[in-house]
Amino acid sequence: MKTRYISSTMLAAVMGLTLTACDENDWNNDLDGFEDQKDQPISNKQNIEYTLTADDYKAIASNATNKALAGDEFKADLAAVATRQAFSDAIPAEKYLPAFLASNSFKYFTLTDGSGVKVTYNVAGPVDPKVKEAAGAQQYTVSSDDYKAYVWESEDNFIDGFAPSHPANKYLGKILNNEADANDGLYCIVSYAQSEQEPVFGNVGGGETPTPPAFTLSDVIGSVKVDDQVEINAVVTAVCGQGYVITDNSGSIFVYMGSSFDAKSQAVGNQVKVNGTIGAYNKGFQVTGASAEVEIVGTQAVTYPAAKSYTDAEWDQLITRTENELAVYATIKGKVTVTERNINVKPEGTEKAQGSVYGITDALRALFTNDGEATITGYFIAIAGGRFCNFVVTAVDGKTVTAAPRRHRAPAAAVPTTGYNAMYHFNGDNWVAASGFCVLNPGDYTAMGQKYQNLTEPTKYLPRYLAAKYPYAQPGESTNVAYLYYDSKAKVTSYACDPYICGEDGVWTLNTGITAVTNQFVRNAGKWMYDPCVTITLPAGKGQELSTKYYQACVNWVYENICVPLGDTDIKSGKFYVSSYGNNEYYSGTSAFQGNVDLRASAAKGQYPAEYKDMDDAAVVALEKTRFMNEVMPGALATLHADAVPVDGIDVIYTINFYAYDGSATTLYTARFRVTAPGKFEPIDCTWDK
Repeated sequence: MKTRYISSTMLAAVMGLTLTACDENDWNNDLDGFEDQKDQPISNKQNIEYTLTADDYKAIASNATNKALAGDEFKADLAAVATRQAFSDAIPAEKYLPAFLASNSFKYFTLTDGSGVKVTYNVAGPVDPKVKEAAGAQQYTVSSDDYKAYVWESEDNFIDGFAPSHPANKYLGKILNNEADANDGLYCIVSYAQSEQEPVFGNVGGGETPTPPAFTLSDVIGSVKVDDQVEINAVVTAVCGQGYVITDNSGSIFVYMGSSFDAKSQAVGNQVKVNGTIGAYNKGFQVTGASAEVEIVGTQAVTYPAAKSYTDAEWDQLITRTENELAVYATIKGKVTVTERNINVKPEGTEKAQGSVYGITDALRALFTNDGEATITGYFIAIAGGRFCNFVVTAVDGKTVTAAPRRHRAPAAAVPTTGYNAMYHFNGDNWVAASGFCVLNPGDYTAMGQKYQNLTEPTKYLPRYLAAKYPYAQPGESTNVAYLYYDSKAKVTSYACDPYICGEDGVWTLNTGITAVTNQFVRNAGKWMYDPCVTITLPAGKGQELSTKYYQACVNWVYENICVPLGDTDIKSGKFYVSSYGNNEYYSGTSAFQGNVDLRASAAKGQYPAEYKDMDDAAVVALEKTRFMNEVMPGALATLHADAVPVDGIDVIYTINFYAYDGSATTLYTARFRVTAPGKFEPIDCTWDK
């Protein structure tokens, strides 16, 4: 309904203009009834519903009355109302909405006494501290040395991974206790490899260790294309903090592992079998390493070819290339610039092009001096920012920086492994698996169709991921999802953590902690005030926190007020109305376990036959309903809302939306209760009577 309003300011202007032209009573001499109504105030009494807009939140935050109310203590919290578009515990709507409703920023500011506005607004819940901490979790990759020392306890008979006989959950805590530092954060995302097969080592059964079969390099790399599925026999020829370069008979390519890669887990000279997918980034081919199956089968010596030396003009030309290329062993010399994130080498004669150390490690950083000169040699793998030629460095000023080949005894038969991630938490004494979290694994990104091991649009993919991972999740169930997020503006990949919740339709949504609330505000004596009526919705189902809380209060009330006078001494005795589990009762049917009101007459008779033996089913259900409305729920509300008080001129109503189960269907009902005295509730009505 559209309503027309004339503001008092406009009315005064019209009257003023008229009075300058005529006698003060000339204009109304012929209006019957004017003398009777001239002293009556203009009335605009209405009851309306209104939802706050983004502009409204800004107006609330900038309102002078609210600023004075917030003071310096809550100044920042008030400002946050505008940015988050939500109230908070520090800035409750009950205190800060009235000033807005009274201001001309409110669309219906001309409403008069007796009016009511049901305002729908957002309330921000407190951010779970563990989600914040998990978003900044440290990262640890289980290394080959870890597998040898903590898992297989052998320098010879081991694989770089866990196996059925050596499960990850048995060893990860031990590894982190020894290798991770809680001072770097109480949460850690640990990356590891898992085999579904048991390894059989070459010396099992005694005797001499058999000679491993000869390793033959493939001829695959030189002809790869994006999205190719490849099997490559290669040798590792360079390692950095983001992955490593492999070389076969036909060329070299970078295996991208991401920021969580432990450079110690791979070494130059390792013979590897790689089964994976070809991708491309910044005009450079690469293997998507985190989803690839990589098996180390031995070691060999590495001899580098003569490094390609480009002219300054050729470097400038290279940064303009439009096609993806393989890694090239090259060298570049120039002035060094060292920043917190980058190490760049700018030749004197190039216009834009400069070399950039990719995947910087602490060992590499120690070899460079800002504003000095350096010659870097290694694999030129890609172009970044239209001018940076990324190098996986093998030598600085002729000094080799690559790791030495490590000794590795291959199993007698190949054992494939798959990469996984897990969230761990330091509880003050030990690292333990963190509850309430799931972490995307390398294979998950691949399944989502991501070329790289990260997400740029998490809300597009994570709901479907969670639906597949938890197909039987019930409404209200929640989890915190940790994943690698790529910030396209900052060009940085880092772990993020978001809370998700399962809805009534089984769809997972981002749980921002912001909920929509509708409350009534009324205008009396020229002032707006909060109408403290409360609506509580108790979702059906097991493990629903709110439902468990209220129904357990009902069960406790029945035990204390009905069962104890009958002689019960233990809420779990099962003697009278309360079951032996202590979380459901059949005096009125409330169940904290099921999260509903159980109106099955058979269940009530089964629990306490003596009470209901002479009653038919309809009479049993009717009695339970009466007890629920007149005794049990008022008793529970008195326990949980002892601070509820009547408000002069306002009916303080508590509305309970709840579910009842009759043996064949679960039905939503609404019951209303009036606050008649501090902590005292009387029933009004329930929809099951209609």
